[in-house]
Amino acid sequence: MTAHAPSGFAALLRGWTRLALVEGCGPAPVVEALGERGPRSALTQCRAVVTLAHVGRLAGDPELIAAALRVQGFVAAHMMDGGVIATVAEDGAPQDTRRRSYDQCFALLALAELNAVDPVATPETELDALWGFVEAELLDSTGVLRDDDGPETGTRAQNPQMHMLEALLAAYQATGNGVWLARAEQRIAIAERHFIDPATGAVREFIGADLHPLPGPEGARREPGHQYEWAWLLHRYADLAGDDAPRHLARRMQQFADTHGVRRGGPLDGAPFDALDAEGRVTEDTHLLWPLTEAGKLYAQLGDPAAQRMAELIFDRYFTPGALRWVNQLDGDGTITWDAALSRLPYHVAYFVTEGDRAGLWRLTGPDGQPGAQDHIAPSSIKEEETPCN
Repeated sequence: MTAHAPSGFAALLRGWTRLALVEGCGPAPVVEALGERGPRSALTQCRAVVTLAHVGRLAGDPELIAAALRVQGFVAAHMMDGGVIATVAEDGAPQDTRRRSYDQCFALLALAELNAVDPVATPETELDALWGFVEAELLDSTGVLRDDDGPETGTRAQNPQMHMLEALLAAYQATGNGVWLARAEQRIAIAERHFIDPATGAVREFIGADLHPLPGPEGARREPGHQYEWAWLLHRYADLAGDDAPRHLARRMQQFADTHGVRRGGPLDGAPFDALDAEGRVTEDTHLLWPLTEAGKLYAQLGDPAAQRMAELIFDRYFTPGALRWVNQLDGDGTITWDAALSRLPYHVAYFVTEGDRAGLWRLTGPDGQPGAQDHIAPSSIKEEETPCN
């Protein structure tokens, strides 16, 4: 494996942060992609906070924690308006002021990860306030998340439902408050009722605004990456709640993806395809980076050696040796089809790497190259000489 193996991910993040954040100590956003300028999205900024706080805490890395706090400071100052707004200019001036459900998921996940770092600096009341906005403005009468706080659209997407489940589980893990676990259970019930195809067990990408299946290609779309991601979350819920019932749903999702959604042979052998139809026929035979991380973290969670294969593909094929660079998509021959080093992608890699660390497949290292402390680093304990702010 290359120098960008899972065990070097914390060091890679430190190097990337020094390029993606302007120098200084005050609130600042990360770039949307290395080498690019333009608007800043809530999705990218909140995912950056999640990534930096999560890896910083588990790797025992004060520099990453400090970076997470800088980005969160920008989000709080320029993007938070009840919920987070979609985009702002580089200077923080509002642009797209919609408050999208998808973005709120990552805003809540960011607060949960920061609460896990230091519950005094980021108290549970901040999580409560954001959830209060979601509950009042974005949940319909059935409990399904609307796409945003604007006019009703003709579809509902599974993606916000899934990432809200992720954020709620993280909030429960951080706070120990059972109300978050109860809310997570409601997300699973909604998914089973409306988004899971009973014929195959696979998750539908889109349903109608009336919560019924959609006709045509949009309604038939199935993404292997999301089957793996949902399965990982359902097993995680089962572990936290002591309730094995959702594991049956997870196993059917994984079976659908393993059977129909993975390339067999060639340089990308084992990589999930980008999309299938409802019958499992491949409709997009390319390979975005993120589905590999979702398959990998499920395999790691289950103790499946296929996790190592995902790590090899990710760090040998998508990351540039000796550089702070990754690509977003390859074809089946390993040729780059989308070369942007998007700043929203390390979030996916981070959870795969830390899931593998938890499973004992590799070790997430700390800032000195040695295994991290595996405990909380409160912002108040970060010394000035330990960060770039001196």
